[in-house]
Amino acid sequence: MFLMDIMISLMLMVLLVICVLVGVA
Repeated sequence: MFLMDIMISLMLMVLLVICVLVGVA
């Protein structure tokens, strides 16, 4: 269960970073 939560949170963080980079670019 823990691994699932970590994977989901990591995916969300990556998506947020990509959105910010695209917005800045």
